[in-house]
Amino acid sequence: MPILCRPAVMVPEHVISMERTLELARQLHSDHPRLDLVLRLIENTGVRQRHLVRPIAETLRHPGFEARNAAYEQEARQRVPAVVHAALASAGLDVADVDAIIFVSCTGFLMPSMTAWMINRMGFRNDTRQLPIAQLGCAAGGAAINRAGEFCLAYPTANVLIVACEFCSLCYQPTDDGVGNLLSNGLFGDAVAAAVVRGQGGHGVQLERNGSFLVPDTEEWISYAVKETGFHFQLDKRVPATMSMLAPALRTLASSHGWDASGLDFYIIHAGGPRILDDLRDILGVDPAFFRFSRATLTDYGNIASAVVLDSLRRLFEDDTLEHGARGLIAGFGPGITAETCVGTWSRAGGGGGGGGGDR
Repeated sequence: MPILCRPAVMVPEHVISMERTLELARQLHSDHPRLDLVLRLIENTGVRQRHLVRPIAETLRHPGFEARNAAYEQEARQRVPAVVHAALASAGLDVADVDAIIFVSCTGFLMPSMTAWMINRMGFRNDTRQLPIAQLGCAAGGAAINRAGEFCLAYPTANVLIVACEFCSLCYQPTDDGVGNLLSNGLFGDAVAAAVVRGQGGHGVQLERNGSFLVPDTEEWISYAVKETGFHFQLDKRVPATMSMLAPALRTLASSHGWDASGLDFYIIHAGGPRILDDLRDILGVDPAFFRFSRATLTDYGNIASAVVLDSLRRLFEDDTLEHGARGLIAGFGPGITAETCVGTWSRAGGGGGGGGGDR
């Protein structure tokens, strides 16, 4: 079975606190008719601080989509290599050992993808497969894990590198004053994360079965309006309540593997906001401590889009308390509304094969 190894995560050096976020909201939108609601929603996210690739004064200025996308390219090329090398080192591999690169991002657009730049500049083999994923938003972290696992099942000796590069601050739109957009201004942060899925060897989560689920007729709930000024994030007020629609898919996946979704040993959940975790806790009937890694990512970094599941998984590795064979669930949620989920067992170094079964 493929093994998802320890992720590496980098957050940028520019930090904005919750207090500063609220102060800016009051200053920039003082005449907004629903400012009190906006401030309350931002405070309720539980985000303590976020990290930005550019200083806040520069972030608040909008130089146009061309300049913003150029900044995305520059920052990605500057920041991705160190995170990739750290992830490869954790997996015990070198660039020459990588057979495929899955690069996920929804906050900038490049063609050719960053995968081509990485192959040319970082020493990956010329026959390395490339799989850029650009339109799954926050769910792309889960999708990347699933596609990497499937690749390793098809090619059992393969190694797949996952890179999630999200600079949400470069999508800031100062003229958008919808409540959902203003909430997003206080919720999203920037990060680069990477992890390796190994077909053989390694220590981490043994990927045993995965699934994908789309909630019908919710396409407009999370979306981008693409305009001259770039990507305008659109968030429907119904989004926080979607766990009632997505949780059954988690139960179905676990049940198909012979497991009870309410009785697992670890949960790595995309924390788009605190209500997602609160509702899932109540629906599954699990102790809130099981979501401490996802909640810590939200508190420390905000919603870092596709990188959330990788950072939460990093915290699970650092905690280092799971026993070999512990059973768990990884889930990413995003536009569609889409869930990308997988179940697997914890495989400690030298612990032998994990438990469970399954064909995907």
